[in-house]
Amino acid sequence: MVLSVSERTFTQEVLESPIPVLVNFEAPWCGLCRIIQPLLLQFKAQYGEEIKLVGVNADQNFKLSNTYKLKSLPTLLLIENGIVRHRLESFRGREDLRRALEEIRVSYSNCPKSYNSTKTADLECRSA
Repeated sequence: MVLSVSERTFTQEVLESPIPVLVNFEAPWCGLCRIIQPLLLQFKAQYGEEIKLVGVNADQNFKLSNTYKLKSLPTLLLIENGIVRHRLESFRGREDLRRALEEIRVSYSNCPKSYNSTKTADLECRSA
């Protein structure tokens, strides 16, 4: 199950999360958003408690859509310690997304997994 996040809960659930968060900006009218949902759930299942998956309705959360400069839906952001580590957008289908998630998995597994409350970035692992 995907946690639904709004502008009101975004800071607590995403920016202040002790673990990395994959944010899925979507909309009810977006067909591709529905198509990729099973892949996102599979990705989340692979990581268990090491990563959080949340959904944001871009239409209902206009400030967040503007803040993260959404150009298309779906847009996926991997946010760690309040910093966007990866941005996935403009993919055309499941295979595009599968390759992008694999890229995240590979780069993520190469980064040290020490999470603390500081907001400093490990620039060695940044590929946003």
